[in-house]
Amino acid sequence: MSPREKTNSFLKIGQQFQLGHLVTESFHPKTTHLSELVKKDINEAHKLLQEVDRDALKIMENKNGDLWELASDIKDTLEKGHKIFMCGCGATGRLSLVLETLYRQKFGQTHQVISFMAGGDFALIKSVENFEDKTEYGERQLMELGFGPEDLLLASTEGGETPFVIGACLKASEFSRRKPYFLYCNPDDVLMPILRSKEVIENQKIKKINLTVGPMAISGSTRMQASTVLMLGIGVGLLYSHKNIDSFNAFYSDFLHRLTLTHYEALAPMTKLEAGLYQKEKFLNYVTDPFLAISILTDTTERSPTFSLRPFENRLDHNAPHGLCYLFIPEAETSGHAWSELLWRAPRPVEWKEVDGKINLERLFGFDISKQGQNNRSLLIPTEEFSITYDDGRVLFKCKNEEAVFAWGEDQLFNHLMVKMLLNAHSTLIMGIMGRYEGNVMTWVRPSNNKLIDRAARYVLQILSQKNIAASYEDVVLKIFEVSEHLNDNEPVVMKAVEEFK
Repeated sequence: MSPREKTNSFLKIGQQFQLGHLVTESFHPKTTHLSELVKKDINEAHKLLQEVDRDALKIMENKNGDLWELASDIKDTLEKGHKIFMCGCGATGRLSLVLETLYRQKFGQTHQVISFMAGGDFALIKSVENFEDKTEYGERQLMELGFGPEDLLLASTEGGETPFVIGACLKASEFSRRKPYFLYCNPDDVLMPILRSKEVIENQKIKKINLTVGPMAISGSTRMQASTVLMLGIGVGLLYSHKNIDSFNAFYSDFLHRLTLTHYEALAPMTKLEAGLYQKEKFLNYVTDPFLAISILTDTTERSPTFSLRPFENRLDHNAPHGLCYLFIPEAETSGHAWSELLWRAPRPVEWKEVDGKINLERLFGFDISKQGQNNRSLLIPTEEFSITYDDGRVLFKCKNEEAVFAWGEDQLFNHLMVKMLLNAHSTLIMGIMGRYEGNVMTWVRPSNNKLIDRAARYVLQILSQKNIAASYEDVVLKIFEVSEHLNDNEPVVMKAVEEFK
């Protein structure tokens, strides 16, 4: 299709993907000057991002009633021998896979908890275009995994409008006698004009948990606060057992409080160090153990779609450009072994004819996160090592001469949430130092689905308005499709489109 044909096709359905009115897509008032602050005072920048996280966790104090009902339904399902399914797209898909991994770490190789994301396990490491835009794909992945009439689905979507998640949730509401849960982070009245969201919100066969916690620290970057509270909300119900609501409330209150105590600025020296390595055209290898690997992989892979970085290179793609960072599990000798260590189970790729082997098991193993993969990468490019390891209740971050130790204890959900929040702040500030956003506007957007096409268009319009340049929404969408045809992996489509208008 030509850029004009793509534009016309998008505009026909574009109204349902124009999401600038959503709270999760708005601009946080506290981080308006984040890109300038990080270059002036990195400690204060870390403190600011921690303040935004604390604000989100403060709002979560009032969600215990809904979360207790969720915990009770999870417990009843498991005790009666049935299954829990969890699904999402992008960041919520990854958090679903993280929670299944934590369940397996805690309870062993059980088959009662199954997670999936749009595009299968391949999407954990690299975004799969167009999957999240299709409701039928959500239905299909759910049913192909063996969802039964007594099983419970926990469907999460930061925005509350993702078609893939909605498709899975609606199918579960029709097929299972247990009402599925739909967890999301935007107010109901804001979502109701979106027809697919309205269909879920008004559906009496679906239980809704609204976890609206305000704008993200970086506009639209729902990998941050939104996915944190969704992972927290599901995790406290899935991974712990409570006798009654009083014991649940006491545990939940203490858990929230402990999440606010770690000081993010402990990572500030490593943030400056990692950014400096990239500026010197060096590359980083994150190395870890199977206990923390999946959360570290989540942050490092989410940097690519968030900031238009080159993704992890795949060994099957000859002469592919190298990603700035990679994740390795050195105790695993082969790629297949490493992926099983990462997930604590065998991988579950999507093997459909429609995707023509592009996201199958062979392609997944092409992302070699083993010791062998680390050795090969280090032979090809100049690398440094950043290790994050877990040992006896302590998590150690170390890069060259810098290190930070956190004695958080043996609660793996707590440890993973803290690692997630710290790395989200760390990587966001690295990108600020490298000029990947302006103020708190995520200007390096990769328009790989309808929602991101709209986001890129809105950001172009905002920057153009700041420069007193007039343009229509249609003209901007067309320009995005035009520049995308000649865009390198490491170029910003938003800024390229802005330059075209200038």
